[in-house]
Amino acid sequence: MTPRYWFWRVIYRSEMNIKVLIVDDEPHMLRLTELSLKKNGYQILTARSGREAINLAAKELPALIVMDVTMPEMDGITALRHLKASPVTSAIPVIMLTTRGQSLTRTEAQGSGAALYLTKPFSPSALAAEARKLISPDSTPSIPNRP
Repeated sequence: MTPRYWFWRVIYRSEMNIKVLIVDDEPHMLRLTELSLKKNGYQILTARSGREAINLAAKELPALIVMDVTMPEMDGITALRHLKASPVTSAIPVIMLTTRGQSLTRTEAQGSGAALYLTKPFSPSALAAEARKLISPDSTPSIPNRP
């Protein structure tokens, strides 16, 4: 085995165990986001609403959440506030996705606890790069133990 191959195999294997939760009510956007991150080796969890995301995040403790802002039942900002208020999920970084026509500002998203927000349509490679930065061992805060 060549050193170069071994290096990438170790990197890929380490990312395979990293869970990323994607939350979007639009099936095509959910699939696009899933494919963007899955090809980088992440284990993907999906939810179709804010409420489902809160429950799944508390159960699975993903390393990152990528969440749409506009969803039925509970919007992304409300779900983000719930996630950040819980000691179990508060340390999980969240990337918010928004469409160009929405009035959500960067300040509002970050003020609610988002690590980053991206505007749709987004570059799949940019999303993967941002995910890698947010879940790197140097930047990810430790997630508290469950009560």
